[in-house]
Amino acid sequence: MKSILIIEDQPDIRRLIRWALEFEHYAIHEAANGAAGLEAARNLKPDLILLDVMMPGDLDGLQVCAAVKADPVLAHVPVVLLTARAQDSDREAGQRVGANAYLVKPFSPLALIDTVNSLIVPGP
Repeated sequence: MKSILIIEDQPDIRRLIRWALEFEHYAIHEAANGAAGLEAARNLKPDLILLDVMMPGDLDGLQVCAAVKADPVLAHVPVVLLTARAQDSDREAGQRVGANAYLVKPFSPLALIDTVNSLIVPGP
């Protein structure tokens, strides 16, 4: 079963994402901040990371994405940035750190599922 790591500081948003993806038969893991998320990514080596951009603490989503993409073990893992910021400059910042996709909040569960399914390589 493919695994997805959700790194999001808002419990309600994590719950909604989990709910949307559980029907797709993914193993879902969660982290509530950037530092915990980066540690979880290194331990779990997920098949995909859903990453909030604006989080409190030492690491925001852009910093976590950059660290994931700089890690030779994790660099291949697709990262989807989740954010309420929809300016071109925000998208460009995501591209600069290596994000594979960008979903603007609020996003529909179907858009989330389509994005995830398009980035996860089929298989066990």
